[in-house]
Amino acid sequence: MKVRLAVPAVATALAVGLGGLALAPAALASGTHAQAPSSSAEAPAFDASGTWGITQSNGLHPTVVVSQDAQGQLTGTASVGSTTGTFEQGFVDGTYIEFVIDWSNGSKGRYIGDLGSDRRLSGVGTDLAHPGSQATWVSNRTF
Repeated sequence: MKVRLAVPAVATALAVGLGGLALAPAALASGTHAQAPSSSAEAPAFDASGTWGITQSNGLHPTVVVSQDAQGQLTGTASVGSTTGTFEQGFVDGTYIEFVIDWSNGSKGRYIGDLGSDRRLSGVGTDLAHPGSQATWVSNRTF
């Protein structure tokens, strides 16, 4: 059975530690775990492909270059300043998005979010090594 995290737009956060970027959902503390979509997953409601920026509440502005296949699986790269990263995993399921970036400075993080009525992505994230480090995020383009 697939479990999706509910991420209210008002309560979203994205974490980026000073040592690098990494994200994980705060909802994991409640015992809810997100999983990649199964064969019964909802079809992607949008295509996250392309180059787009993320505005984070901690002042960092990563850029991601994303590819999405027909099943909603994501691959891509990311950069912020001189730090680069590679998507380790990622998917779109309906209006939900999740991706994990393995950063060149050794940090790793998870971005989770949803497509809002304004057609922008926003979400929550946490440095996987420092779960208390969180910041909100929103995409700089619509989908």
